[in-house]
Amino acid sequence: MKNPLDWSLLSGPIPVLLLLATVAAFAFLLADRSRAWWTWRAPTALAVGAVLTAVLGVVVDRWWRPFPEGLPTEVLLWLGVAILGLAVAALRVPSLSWRRRAVALVCAVVVGLTGLNQVNRYFQSYLTTRALLGPWLDAGTSFHAAAGRPAAEVVAAPPGRMLAEVWTPPARLPASGTVSEVTIPGRVSHFNARKAWVYLPPAYQATPRPQLPVLVLLAGQPGSPRDWIDAGGVHKILDAYAAAHHGLAPVTIMPDATGSTIGNTLCMDSKLGNAETYLTTDLEAWVTANLQVTPPQRGWTIGGFSFGGTCAVQLAVRAPQLYRTFLDLSGQREPTLGNHKDTVKKAFNGDEGAFARANPVAILTKQRFPELAGRIVGGTTDKEFTPQLTIVYWACRHAGVDVRMNEVPGGHSWQVWRTGFTQQLPWIAERNGLARQ
Repeated sequence: MKNPLDWSLLSGPIPVLLLLATVAAFAFLLADRSRAWWTWRAPTALAVGAVLTAVLGVVVDRWWRPFPEGLPTEVLLWLGVAILGLAVAALRVPSLSWRRRAVALVCAVVVGLTGLNQVNRYFQSYLTTRALLGPWLDAGTSFHAAAGRPAAEVVAAPPGRMLAEVWTPPARLPASGTVSEVTIPGRVSHFNARKAWVYLPPAYQATPRPQLPVLVLLAGQPGSPRDWIDAGGVHKILDAYAAAHHGLAPVTIMPDATGSTIGNTLCMDSKLGNAETYLTTDLEAWVTANLQVTPPQRGWTIGGFSFGGTCAVQLAVRAPQLYRTFLDLSGQREPTLGNHKDTVKKAFNGDEGAFARANPVAILTKQRFPELAGRIVGGTTDKEFTPQLTIVYWACRHAGVDVRMNEVPGGHSWQVWRTGFTQQLPWIAERNGLARQ
């Protein structure tokens, strides 16, 4: 039998049991025959839940605006269910015995967990409890132990050949790669970044060491670099690719682009932070100093989802000498803090010209980038972001970029981003001289 930590949170018995437990919880909380309960306490709990849910929606979408896009209606409704459970429990507790008060508290927790898991099912962020608890269950491997000492001999592919065609793996190659937490200092940008994560494929442990390509992956907003590991399972996807290619896979860096969970730097150099310089100059310096990989002058790949997808296109057109390949998963047509006017005002003091010089679509309308190649992936039911991707796609075509766009089943969620990354990884590998598709 599977470890309970590996049971699915998205399908199967857990979500069903949670929903049934929530029905039972509400039945217990509402089971009061007193006149006071049905004349004013229960209606008050319902009104409080509805008002607090509405206030939450207004605060998040209209005032606070921590996310570029608003809360989806389905997400807000499930958060409302969780709030309603707390409201009903709070008004029911005074009339209960101490033992029943403990039961009411458990009922409120069950309703809350159900609401949060339904939000999780909408975004498909955490497939299992193990993924949800990833930061506490798996701290990763020490980077210095994983990277080891610089190899005296490095195997590189000659012109016109793939690395997989000239490299012979040793007999005792590890079955899987490593993930490690690292600090990438913002020495030039002075950007206050959180710690990054690095995936080293099995072949990186070999002697002689193959010269592997670099893939940079950016998370969404809100989010953190580790989202690619816990929600995306990127190390498992890369391990599967490596298993089919004699241990070869891209060395993958997952840096911080926002500075905090809900931060939004627009992936630009502005008064919100010098994120662009950090993700180009500082990142390049750290990788060059700490890893034996394809040199930056041969071009690296950058990709991301949502905010990270927008950022990937930005950096590809702003720094094509470093990032000659990009992967845009459900990105936006332009960097945004919620709307164009507020974005230009808050980041560039209302200077439209300064914003345009950093806006990828505006750049693509004025310059040509025949050396760039990219892939754009959107969800078939993502009615907000997929149409925006079409604008980015045609702007890339206009600028001579080797670009393709496709849609996969799903909305603005990890269902799309995991699938999109898995499908495009072989193309990224071939584009970077690793192995043919």
